[in-house]
Amino acid sequence: MATIRKTPSGTWKALIRKKGWPASAKTFRTKRDAEDWARRAEDEMVRGVYIDRSRSERMSLADALDRYLREVLPTKKPSTQRSEAPRAERLREFFGAYSLAAITPDLVARYRDERLATPGQRVHRLAGKVTPLSPSTVRLELALLSHLFNTAIREWRLGLVHNPVVGIRKPPPGEGRSRRLLPGEEARLQAAVSAHSNPMLGWIFNVALETGMRSGEILGLRLHQVDLARRVVRLSVTKNDSARTVPLTQRATQVLCEALANPTRPKECDLVFFGEPGKDGKRGPYAFTKVWNDTKLALGMADLRFHDLRHEAVSRLVEAGFSDQEVSAISGHKSMQMLKRYTHLRAEDLVGRLDRVQRKLPGGGGSDHLLQLGPQVHAGEVEADRAGAHPDMGPEVGNVEQQAVRRRVSTVARSDLRGKRHAGLQPGRARRGGA
Repeated sequence: MATIRKTPSGTWKALIRKKGWPASAKTFRTKRDAEDWARRAEDEMVRGVYIDRSRSERMSLADALDRYLREVLPTKKPSTQRSEAPRAERLREFFGAYSLAAITPDLVARYRDERLATPGQRVHRLAGKVTPLSPSTVRLELALLSHLFNTAIREWRLGLVHNPVVGIRKPPPGEGRSRRLLPGEEARLQAAVSAHSNPMLGWIFNVALETGMRSGEILGLRLHQVDLARRVVRLSVTKNDSARTVPLTQRATQVLCEALANPTRPKECDLVFFGEPGKDGKRGPYAFTKVWNDTKLALGMADLRFHDLRHEAVSRLVEAGFSDQEVSAISGHKSMQMLKRYTHLRAEDLVGRLDRVQRKLPGGGGSDHLLQLGPQVHAGEVEADRAGAHPDMGPEVGNVEQQAVRRRVSTVARSDLRGKRHAGLQPGRARRGGA
C-alpha cells in the first residue's frame, strides 16, 4: 500500500511497501503527481513488470562513464584502452550533465549530426586543410556509448528500459581501402628504408610486405616467437584474440635472421624490434611511425599507409593461387567477408589472364569467336578442358576455360534446337496461339 506524505520542504513523497518487492519511494512537487505515480507503480507490481527507474534518473552519464572506465575498460586490450579514453571524454562533454534516463534517441541523433559536422583535429596531408571527422570515428564513439548502456541495463541493473543508441541511424562505414603498391614504389621504398640509420625500419617494412602481419603484431614480436628452423612465427596476441602461426618466406626468414642477430640488443630485452628506454627505464617496441611518415612524404606517397602493406601482401597470396582458407590461415581473418576487403586483384592482371585464356581456345579468336564457334566443339574438347589440357596454366585458368566451353556448347545447342523447331513447321499449318 502506498503512503503519501508532505515533506518539510513542501514537496510530496510517495512510499510503496509491497510484499515481494523492495520498498520504492519518489518525491514530487504536487500530491496528485505522487498519487498518480504510486497508482501506476502498484499496478505494475501486480502485473510483475515494475522497474525501479530511480537509480537511472539519479545517475548522470558523467558518473556512469567514471564507473565504466573504472570497472569495464581495464578488462579490454591495452590498445583499446588507449583509444577509448579520448572517446569517453567526447561523450562526457556532450552528455555529461544528462541523467541516463534523460538520454533519448533524438538526443543521440543530434550528437551524431554535430560530430559529423565537426572539423577534424589534424590537417589532411593531401587536401591541405582541416576536414570533417570521418564517419568511422563517430561510429566508434556511438559504439562506446551503446556498450555503456548495455552494461548499465544487464549488469548494473539501473532500471533502464532500452538502449537509446540502438534505434538511431549509424553513420555509413568508410569504404575499404584498395591501395596497392604502384610499379616502382616498392623499389623506392626499399631503397629509402634501407638507407635509414636504424636498420629496424627496413626489417619491419620487409616483414610486413612478406608476411602480411599487422604493425602491432610485428612490433610485439618476442625472441621465443620466431622459429627460424621451422620458418614460422607464432603469434599469441592478435587483433581478434586468435593465436596463429605465420609461415615465413625465404626473404622474411633472412630479414628476421638479421634482426635476431642485432648486436645492439641489450641482454635483458627480448623484443625483436626494440626502442629506447622510457622514463621508467623499460624498453618498449621501436616507435617507427614518425620516421615512416616522413619517409613516404619525402617520396611523394602521402596516401600510402603502413597497413596498406598488409593489403599488398594478402593480395599477392591470392594472385599466387592460394585458396581462401590458406590465405585466412596466414593473415588471421576470421570471415571470408573481411578477407574480401583486404584482397584487391589488379584489373590489369585479370586482363592478361583473359588474354591467355582466349589464346588457348581453338582458333585463338577474339570475343566474337567465343560465341560463334560451330559444332566442332564436341565432347572430347570439353573433357580435355575438364581434365586440364594446358599444363602450363594454373587451375584457375582451367576453370575459366571450362566455363567458356560450356557457354559455347550451350549457345550452339540452343541455336540448333531453334532451327529444328522452325524446320518442323509445315506450310499452311498454324502455330499454337496464331490465327
